[in-house]
Amino acid sequence: MSFINTIMYPLEWVVAAIMVVWHNIFTFFGLNPAGGAAWGFAIVGLVVTIRVILIPLFVKQIKASRAMQMIAPELKAVQAKYKGKKDQASREAMSRETMELYAKHRTNPFSSCMPMLLQAPIFFALFQVLNNKLKSGGIGLLTPELAAQAEQATIFGAKLSESFTTSEGSAAKIVSAVLIIAMVATTFTTQRQLTRKNMPQSALDGPMARQQQMIMYALPFIFIITGPNFPVGVLIYWTTTNLWTMGQQYYVIKRNPTPGSEAERVFLEKKAAKDQARAIKRGETTLEEIEAEKQAAIEAARGQRQQPKKAGSRAKRSGATAAKPAESKAVVPEPQGELEATEEETTPAESAPAAPAPKAKSGQRTQPKKKK
Repeated sequence: MSFINTIMYPLEWVVAAIMVVWHNIFTFFGLNPAGGAAWGFAIVGLVVTIRVILIPLFVKQIKASRAMQMIAPELKAVQAKYKGKKDQASREAMSRETMELYAKHRTNPFSSCMPMLLQAPIFFALFQVLNNKLKSGGIGLLTPELAAQAEQATIFGAKLSESFTTSEGSAAKIVSAVLIIAMVATTFTTQRQLTRKNMPQSALDGPMARQQQMIMYALPFIFIITGPNFPVGVLIYWTTTNLWTMGQQYYVIKRNPTPGSEAERVFLEKKAAKDQARAIKRGETTLEEIEAEKQAAIEAARGQRQQPKKAGSRAKRSGATAAKPAESKAVVPEPQGELEATEEETTPAESAPAAPAPKAKSGQRTQPKKKK
């Protein structure tokens, strides 16, 4: 037994045991113990078991990924600071500032890859169980009888241990091709879902975004090349774990999106709509008031909000302006001896109250007319 087989043996034993437990559960509910459905669902149960165990690491992955997205502008600033500087001191300074930034935000670029890295040994252990242990008499709880059943079990005519390159019949090739396409599509969709919907605009041009885009296009290409060598059971495992990841990410993005991302904007809009519906149902507001508030917010955002005109304000100001000269003229006293002469010289047009001096100002005294 080689060194690698010695290290992988405990993990292969655990993988086989989990498959046997799930196989017994599905057999208990009536599935044929020698059929491909029971063993295929046993592999699905293996995925569920592993992913449930990895949920705490998935939470850490989400936090680390968000932290990397949030510090993307700062990382970009550090890179711009030392751009074009290729001396040893500048490289050491850039590395030191980058590590200080990671330590400050308690994250690193490898934290987001941890669940995938931990699944890699399980992936290879399942590969060994399906490729070797089924033919060599089983391992652990996977007895020789159960190993023989699993080795002969078929799904749409394809054995779990057959691959696209090793199968002789067309059934295994067709099933393998369909599963490879599903595996590649779900891998691409999962990475695109994480990159496009749950990243803030400030991080879309940063190193984290470039890393995610590289993974988004590199992984499907790798699976297209390596997929034909995987047994059907391994393809079922990988496609199922991708579907689990999609559902898990959809839940996280919908319930707790990254601040500043497109998913957060959609989340806040839906939350506001629900709050408005509850307020209308309780009678706290009406649909017309909500629409008026929305229109006012749109006008304010565009800088086109019109100020309301106060009716009657101009009339009051003009009336006050016209009244002030008359009042000031009436208040000014004239000498007693010259009163009659002044009245004789005043014409009817001058005495009419409708034609006061238009330019008279408040507080300006009218000089009395002297008799010649």
